[in-house]
Amino acid sequence: MIDLQRKWDGIYSKAEAPATVAEVLTQHRYLLPNSGRALDFACGQGRNALFLAECGLQVDAWDISAVALQILQQTAIDKDLHITTHQCFIGTETLPLQTYDVIVICRFLDRTLCNAIMAALKPGGLLFYQTFTRNKLDQQGPNNPDYLLASNELLRLFKPLNVVFYQEYAKLGDVRFGNRNEACFIGQK
Repeated sequence: MIDLQRKWDGIYSKAEAPATVAEVLTQHRYLLPNSGRALDFACGQGRNALFLAECGLQVDAWDISAVALQILQQTAIDKDLHITTHQCFIGTETLPLQTYDVIVICRFLDRTLCNAIMAALKPGGLLFYQTFTRNKLDQQGPNNPDYLLASNELLRLFKPLNVVFYQEYAKLGDVRFGNRNEACFIGQK
């Protein structure tokens, strides 16, 4: 765990600015509740946490990297937003039961956590998930298949949830358009 933390601290200490907000979140902002509690899971520098706070949600942001969380806290202060950060290695025992109205996961994949993620959602809660697929067009993101989704895998991993939205374009049609490297999923408990 310490080696993993050092790895991500090193990455974030060299990062210039947070990446853009997850497409699955910005394109479906209208599905977010007007109030409630949200978790930006494996948040990095917190681009999604900041977006959720700007939308009026009470936001928790969790990550293994202390460096990323410090950057997020400073950005939140600069924007006059309140976000509760928590540095942790996220395991099945870390997630509280029926706590969140919204959970956002972007570019993170640990299949062993799926049941705990669903259990952390309140009834009616929404999961916004976006991450890399094996059938991607370029080398963006990880190359290890353990961290890449198989075709339609999010649908299988989160089968107990009601599918609100799913997108996985891969190499279909005109590959110059659309998000070709990631699957996007919204599910409701």
